[in-house]
Amino acid sequence: MPAKTGKEYIERVDQAQANVWVNGEQVKGKFSEHPAFKGVMKSQAELYDMQHEEDKKDIMTYVSPTTGARVGTSFIQPRTKEDLEKRRKMMQAWAKHTNGMMGRTADYINVGIMAYGAAADMFGKQDSFYAQNMRNYYEYCRENDLSLTHTLIQPQVNRGVNSAKLPDPYIAARIKEKTSEGVVIKGARLLATQGAITDEIMVFPSTVLKQSEEENPYAFAFSIPNNAPGLKFICRESYDYGKSNFDHPLASRFEEMDTIVVFDDVVVPWDRVFALGNSNVCNQAYNESNAVVHMTHQVISKNVAKTEYILGLVQLMVETINIGQFQHVQEKVSEVIIALETMKAYLTASEANAKVDKWGIMTPDFGPLNAARHYYPKIYPRFAEIIQQLGASGLMAVPTEADFQSEIRPDLDKYLQSATGNAYDRVKLYRLAWDTAMSAFGSRQTLYERFFFGDPVRMASALYNGYNKQEYVDRVKEFLDRSEELIENN
Repeated sequence: MPAKTGKEYIERVDQAQANVWVNGEQVKGKFSEHPAFKGVMKSQAELYDMQHEEDKKDIMTYVSPTTGARVGTSFIQPRTKEDLEKRRKMMQAWAKHTNGMMGRTADYINVGIMAYGAAADMFGKQDSFYAQNMRNYYEYCRENDLSLTHTLIQPQVNRGVNSAKLPDPYIAARIKEKTSEGVVIKGARLLATQGAITDEIMVFPSTVLKQSEEENPYAFAFSIPNNAPGLKFICRESYDYGKSNFDHPLASRFEEMDTIVVFDDVVVPWDRVFALGNSNVCNQAYNESNAVVHMTHQVISKNVAKTEYILGLVQLMVETINIGQFQHVQEKVSEVIIALETMKAYLTASEANAKVDKWGIMTPDFGPLNAARHYYPKIYPRFAEIIQQLGASGLMAVPTEADFQSEIRPDLDKYLQSATGNAYDRVKLYRLAWDTAMSAFGSRQTLYERFFFGDPVRMASALYNGYNKQEYVDRVKEFLDRSEELIENN
C-alpha cells in the first residue's frame, strides 16, 4: 500500500480498536468520533491528504525503490543534499499546516525508523536476525505508510535508584520471559504522545541504562501494533474540551494526547524484536545509527515553522490594537525575529555541512542541530511571556462564540472593536493568542518544548562533556606562549 490518504488513516485507527482509557472509561466505538480524538484525527487526516495534492506530491512523496509506488518522503533514505532539502520541505509543509503545534506528526518517528533501517547492522551485534528484523520493519513501515507513536521513558517513581531496585521489579517495563512465540514484556513506559491514534508503537531502547546484568532485563527495542493483546494506553485529561475552533482554535484541532503505556504480559513476536537484554547495544543505538540527528533535523524544521507562526501571531496582535509605534513593543517582537533567524541559521548550517555517514546516508551536521535543541527550550517559554505581555488584559477580555451569537452582540461589537477591524475578528485573534500561551493546551506546549529532548541540565552536561573543546584551548595556550616569547625577546 503506498502513501495513504486521510480517510485510510482514520479507517485504520477506528478498525484497530486499541485498548485506550480516557477519564476512567475504555474508549469504545470509532476513535475518530470520540471527543478526545476527533479534532486531532481530522487534522492528522488533512496531513495525509496533502500527500495526494497534485501541486505537492513531488515534495510529499517519492518513488519506492522496491515497489515503484509513491511513498511518504519522510521515509526517504537521503543520499544527497537535495534529498535532505526535499525531506525538510515535506516536513515543513506539515508543520506549517499545524503551526508547529503537533510535535509528534508521523514524520518524527519515520525519520528515526529510516535511520535505524539504514544502520540495521548495528542491531546485528547480538544476532544477525535482529538486523534483518530492522531492515524488514523499515520497509514495512515505508510501504504501508504506518503512523507510529513511541515510548522511551521509564516511570518516575524513585529516580535515585535504577529500575531494578524499585519496590516492584515490574514497575518499569522489562523482559519477563522468552517463549517460542516471542518475548514477554511486563510493566510500564512513559510517555507515548498520540498513543491512541496511530497504527503501532515503537518501543525505543532507553539511553540511560547502566551497562550491567541488573539493567539488561530493561534493555530492548521492538515495535508492535497498538491493539496487541495486553497493551494498554492510559490518557491524561484531554485539553480538547469540545469547544469550537473559535473558542479553542488550537486545542480543538491539535490536541495530540499523551499516554502512559502499560504492558500486561505483552508477547512481542520474534520478528518484531530489534535488540534484547543488552544494555550496551541499547545505549549506543540512538547515536550510532544517527537516528538522533535525523529526528533532531525534523524537530528543528518543525520549530522553524512554529516560530514563524509565533512571529505572525504577535505582529498581528500589534497591528490589531495599534501598538507598533512603542519601542518596548518593537523590542519584544524583535526577540522573536532574532529567534527565528537563529533557528533558520542552525537548520541551514546543518544541511550545508551534511556528510554521508558510515551507513551511506546523507546526514545533517549535528553541531548546529544540537545547539538548536538546547536553545529552543529556553526561548519558547519566552514566546509565551511575550504574548502575555503584548496581549495584557486583552487576553482576559475574550468572550466566547456563543456570546457573539446572543443578544449582547451589540455590546461586544462596540467595546471590543480594534484599531483595524471588528470585535469578532479581534476576539478571534486574541483567543488564538490565549490558546497559544495561556490555556491548558498552551501550557502543555511550553512544558513540551522545555523537555522535548530530556532534562535540560543533563543535556547541557552531555554537550559539555561531548563537545571537542581542545582545539580552542590549544589556541589560547598558543597565544599565551606567544606572549611569553614576545616578552623574552624584548
